[in-house]
Amino acid sequence: MSIQGETREKTRINIREPKHYQVIMHNDDFTSMEFVVEILMDIFHKNEPEAERLMLMVHNSGKAAVGAYPYDIAMTKVQTAMARARQEGFPFRLTIEER
Repeated sequence: MSIQGETREKTRINIREPKHYQVIMHNDDFTSMEFVVEILMDIFHKNEPEAERLMLMVHNSGKAAVGAYPYDIAMTKVQTAMARARQEGFPFRLTIEER
């Protein structure tokens, strides 16, 4: 039912995708290649060939982006991986960068 002379206001809602952050894995001389592959498979859900490819990129280039996620997910993955590295005695390091 419409009242004569009624004005309707249009509301515009902009829905934006959350910002994504790249997880960067850094090389060191102590963390084993096997451990890095294990982290990539277990925490970052990479298959074995992809995990090995990324591990070699980190080893050869000094660092590599291993995934892009919303901030909370990126931080959780980084903290989980670094906690596991500390348990194993590795100085493994990950950082995040805004895409």
